[in-house]
Amino acid sequence: MDSVGTLEPFATPTVRLDKLFDVPDIQVFAKLDSLQLSGSTKERTAASLLDAFISSGRLAPGGTVIESTSGNLGISLSRQCIVRGIRFIAVVDENANGSALQIMRAYGAEVDLVLNPADGNKLAARRQRVQDLLAQHPGAVTTNQYGSPDNPAAHYSSTMPEIMKALDGNLDFLFVATSTTGTLLGCQNYVREHRLSTQLVAVDALGSVLFDGESALRRLPGLGAGVVPELSLQAKPDHVLRIKEIDMVRGCRRLAYREGILAGASTGAIVAAMDQMLPEIPAGSRIAFLVHDSGVPYLHTVYDNDWVKENLGEVPENSGAQ
Repeated sequence: MDSVGTLEPFATPTVRLDKLFDVPDIQVFAKLDSLQLSGSTKERTAASLLDAFISSGRLAPGGTVIESTSGNLGISLSRQCIVRGIRFIAVVDENANGSALQIMRAYGAEVDLVLNPADGNKLAARRQRVQDLLAQHPGAVTTNQYGSPDNPAAHYSSTMPEIMKALDGNLDFLFVATSTTGTLLGCQNYVREHRLSTQLVAVDALGSVLFDGESALRRLPGLGAGVVPELSLQAKPDHVLRIKEIDMVRGCRRLAYREGILAGASTGAIVAAMDQMLPEIPAGSRIAFLVHDSGVPYLHTVYDNDWVKENLGEVPENSGAQ
């Protein structure tokens, strides 16, 4: 296909939000990675993981990639693989959004569903299934988003530099949702290497085992982890905030009602975390966060009152509409 551009991840805008919180003495900025072609910041991760395998000669057109995913990376890998002529098998569990699975299949991915592991640890079950499938498909590779250094490398080389360029190098706090911790770690490495004063806030799900958390039932995908990913052992955020799922819903709806940004559960968690931390943030500060993904795959969960009531036990009141 001839064009003047590429289908690689692109630099997304960072915009100031004036209505999200009533804090005129604190500037709030959002990096809109939900505008990536596949709808999430995982577009960067997927491209980086695949590029590394292709450069090493371990993967070529006609090859097969197998990866465990809760949704967004699966969508991004599906898109990246189809344009490179690579077969992709996404290993998911029953918490995955039905819409996300439909998008993966629309991009040509094969979806392998892991159901009801005996110990309840869905992530561990998905990762074991990846190993089983690798044994069944000689020559196939797994991109290993949980341990590959090419995951944080994507955010070290693009996400964080883009944010700092947009903000003229002046940022006091950055809020990042965590799962594999690849985005957080890439931003952390950039901040430390460039000796920035920016404090990193890791936003995790209540019930996640990241950062010494206690395991508990989680219903919304894309945030937190049931086992400790290898990358997380290197992540040392300045702050860790754990968010209840009902507060993720509130955060999503607040962002939609006040700023017209439809985002997924992990971004809703960030909004809730910022709201929680604002009283501790000094006047005059500049804070930023990633809009990690689009809210479209969450229309039947986070934005559906019946689903929220049935699964989370309550429906939030108008979460910030003016």
